[in-house]
Amino acid sequence: MKKQKKKQWTLKKVLHQLHLYLGLVTGLVVFIMAVTGCGWVFQEEITGLYDDYKTVIPADKPMITVTQATEIAKTVFADKHIHGTLFGAADEAIEVIFYQPEPEFYQSVFLNPYDGEVLHVKDHFSGFFHWMIDGHVNLWLPNEIGSQITAYSTLIFLFILISGLVLWWPKKRKNLHQRLQFDWKSTTSWKRKNWDLHAITGFYTLSLALLLGFTGCIMAFNWMYYLTYKAAGGQKNPAFVIPANEPSAQLVNSSTTLPIDQLIPKLKSEYPEALSFELHTPDTDTTSIYVEISYEEGVYYNSDYRFYDQYTLKEIPSNSIYGVYENASFSDKVIRMNYDIHVGAIGGLLGKIIAFLASLIVASLPLSGFLIWWGRKFKK
Repeated sequence: MKKQKKKQWTLKKVLHQLHLYLGLVTGLVVFIMAVTGCGWVFQEEITGLYDDYKTVIPADKPMITVTQATEIAKTVFADKHIHGTLFGAADEAIEVIFYQPEPEFYQSVFLNPYDGEVLHVKDHFSGFFHWMIDGHVNLWLPNEIGSQITAYSTLIFLFILISGLVLWWPKKRKNLHQRLQFDWKSTTSWKRKNWDLHAITGFYTLSLALLLGFTGCIMAFNWMYYLTYKAAGGQKNPAFVIPANEPSAQLVNSSTTLPIDQLIPKLKSEYPEALSFELHTPDTDTTSIYVEISYEEGVYYNSDYRFYDQYTLKEIPSNSIYGVYENASFSDKVIRMNYDIHVGAIGGLLGKIIAFLASLIVASLPLSGFLIWWGRKFKK
C-alpha cells in the first residue's frame, strides 16, 4: 500500500514539474493569444459602427451584373486576382474581394450596386483588428515562424490544462470546499490569494479553455482537423473541393446575358430568405461556379455552398463537407461549426461575451502561475 502511494506521489510530482516549466516556456505566447483573442471576438460589432460605406440608397432599377462589377473593380487593381463578388440586400454595396497568397494581397472594392460607383477600398491587411489577429495567429512574426509557435504552444496549453486539473484535485473530499471558492480574510497573504486566483479561476474556466484550445488546434493542424472529423464519424472528403463542369455542358440560351450574370438574380429568386450571395468566378474553363449563400449575420457554419456549371447553370452536387447545410451530417457540422465555436459566435452575443471573459481569464493564468513560481523561488 505504501509503495502504491509513493508511485502516485511521484507521478503527481512529475506532472507538477511539466506543468510548471511548460507553463513558463509557453506563458507569454498563451498570454498574447488570449489577449488578442479577446480583442478579435467583437471585431464585427465594432467595425459595424464605422462602415457606412457599405450602405446605399436603394434604386428602382436592376443591380449591375457580376461581370460589370468585376470589370469596374479591375480598374482599381488591374493585375490582382479576384477571389469573389459579394451581393447583399438592396441597400448594401457590392463587395469585390481581391485575394492572392503570393505575393500576399487582400483588399476589397465596394461599389454602388446600381451605377457601379466605387464607394470605398478596404485593405484587410491594415488597421487595428488585422494587427490583433496577426498577433493571435503569428505573434507579429513571419507566418512560417509565428504560426508554428502559436500552434504548438496551443497544443502544449491543452496538456497544461489537463495536468492542472490533476494537480488541483484534492486528496481528501473535505478539502474540496477550499478548492472551489475564495475564502479570503484580512490576514490572507497575497501568495495565497494569487494561488487561489490561479487554481480556482482555472478550474471554473477549464472546460471553456479546453474548448478554445481544441478548436484552435483543429484550425492549426491538418492532422487534428482530419482526426476530429473521422472520430465524429465523417465519411466525406473533409477538404474544400470545387467540382468540375458537366462533361457535355452547353451554353445557356441567351443572346445578351452571360450565364454567370444570370446566376445572382436566379438565386435571389430561389432563396429570398438569404442575406448575401458570394459568387466566385471560375479560375479555368473546366471548373464550376461556386456560391456561398449566407442566412445569418455573424456566423459561417450554416451557409450553403452551391456549385453551378458555368455554361448551363445546372447545379452540381459536392462530395465534400462543404455543400448544402441541411444535408450535412453530424460530423460535417462539427467541422463547419469549429470557427464559430472558437470565437463564441455560435451562441450569438452571449456566446461572444462568454468567449471574451474566458479568454480574459486564460490570459491571467500565465501571470498568476508565474507569480506562484517567482514567490516560491525567491521567497524573500
